[in-house]
Amino acid sequence: MPAGLVHMHCIRQAVEMGYYVITCDNQPDNPGHKLAHEHYIVSTVDREGVLELARKLNIDGVVNYGSDVSAPTAAYVCEQLGLPTSPLESVEILTKKHLFRQFLRENGFNCPIAQVYDTAAEALADKDRYRLPVMVKPIDSAGTKGVNKMTDWAQLPALVDDAMRFSIDKRFIIEEYIKKVGGQISGDAFSIDGKLVFCSFGCEYYNEKAIKDFCPVGEFWPSTIDKKYTDALAEDLQRIFTLLNMGTTEYNVEAVVDNEGKVYIIECAARSGGSLIPQMIDYTTGVNTVPWIIQAAAGDPIDTSVLAKLDNPINPTPKKCIANYMMQSNATGKYVRTSFDPDFEKHHLLYWESSLKPGDHVHVFRDAGDGFGELIAQFENLEQLQSMLPKLNQCINVEVEN
Repeated sequence: MPAGLVHMHCIRQAVEMGYYVITCDNQPDNPGHKLAHEHYIVSTVDREGVLELARKLNIDGVVNYGSDVSAPTAAYVCEQLGLPTSPLESVEILTKKHLFRQFLRENGFNCPIAQVYDTAAEALADKDRYRLPVMVKPIDSAGTKGVNKMTDWAQLPALVDDAMRFSIDKRFIIEEYIKKVGGQISGDAFSIDGKLVFCSFGCEYYNEKAIKDFCPVGEFWPSTIDKKYTDALAEDLQRIFTLLNMGTTEYNVEAVVDNEGKVYIIECAARSGGSLIPQMIDYTTGVNTVPWIIQAAAGDPIDTSVLAKLDNPINPTPKKCIANYMMQSNATGKYVRTSFDPDFEKHHLLYWESSLKPGDHVHVFRDAGDGFGELIAQFENLEQLQSMLPKLNQCINVEVEN
């Protein structure tokens, strides 16, 4: 299991459940290492290195939690060792953007025009395929790192350079920009032996003042998207799981609805949502899928009896109004401390986490790479939630110095 800030919740859960936890990534200072029984400094994109370590330690399962780039490594190691997993080929399709777009197109799903390229010159020669604006993305990055919206072809060389900085395979994809109606659907889903047994969807929201105004800074529940669209999304997800012969897996899902009412799946990653989404779902539905992830990796039985308490396990009605938020700085400099508006802290703040230490560098918010923590807040009703979301950053005081 990786050991970054996003992984700590899963590590804690596994330790509390009595599992012997070994973390593995290339960052010695990652906070999750301190929670584990053992840790090793091996990159999670080094398939052979992780496989060698797994063989040496005689492990019983591999947990990939909240990490796109680690998902194929986890599936590869599990296939090599005969451990529980979804097929490596399928996990790679869900991880690599160009493979996923090709899969969607070939199987009749709604899919934006998209093509993978190796160089800016190659893409420029193909520009008649597209109508601006378009999205330029690394084929294999996490979050919105290296992702940009292009409005002029003169921007292409710089945007390709940015995409390449975050691409492991050093390739990028250009895809049609789908203008969404309403918010962007975001949430997690869970399949057991390829059958969708649970999903919960909220909406993403954005910082319109950020350099990348398409970069989500959080999600909120309940969703404001018409249920007919999330029902259609669930049907598409089941068809994907069946076609890819998926096993017992958690997925992070993002989708949009266009002005013709078509649902486009932007992402269906074979891992949980990273921005406290499993905790959000637990708060608002009472379903904690994290133990399921751990038990699935170990090949242990999964207790889904809690689903019987829901009005519908496929996007159940939320019990609370909550939002998560990617903590961000309004200035660049050395981090000093974080504090909150007293009224917000008393009445709304449920939980927050950050890995920053005094003296660490922070950058004014551009995209997910500049986020330095996450929080979860509660609200009395949807009206209060929607009125406070645009002001949420004003409730957080991030002190920096030059």
